[in-house]
Amino acid sequence: MTFRQLLRSTVLLCTGSSSALALLVVLRGMADAEAAGVAVSATWWLIASAIGIAVGRRDAVNPQIARVLADARAANQLPEHHPVRTLLNRLWPLLVATVASGLAALVLPQVTGVAAGFLLIWALAWRRQESAVQAIEERDGVEFHVERTGLVEPLKLVRMPGLRRDRPEHKRQASSV
Repeated sequence: MTFRQLLRSTVLLCTGSSSALALLVVLRGMADAEAAGVAVSATWWLIASAIGIAVGRRDAVNPQIARVLADARAANQLPEHHPVRTLLNRLWPLLVATVASGLAALVLPQVTGVAAGFLLIWALAWRRQESAVQAIEERDGVEFHVERTGLVEPLKLVRMPGLRRDRPEHKRQASSV
């Protein structure tokens, strides 16, 4: 699995988890006829959206991703290609948080509302990282792939040769007077 695919999947899964948790909060609020709890959660989601948009507005790579890209080892052979296993290996905390927060909706829907907001921040903050990594890959003529690691080990990448994108340089034409 490429690193860009992992980043895209992370953003999409965080967005989906946030939406599912928000739906549980709204359904629980409708079942209990508690509009105030849903209104407070919706306000938090708006604030979380603003925070996520503000944090993710940069087009540059986050420092954490830059460090992982810099530490990538060079290779000429692709690592094992198991996208589902890679996603579960790297995103199991998201799965645990989503399930635990979803179960909390049965007792404390406020906890679920807060969790939905934080997942929304995460998704919006990381939304541009895939395109930033793609720009680096095109510039350097490489492609980054996720290497298989343990569940609690840090992410490791493999740098593979790729296609370099050559852009023509713009030369200024001297105007003749």
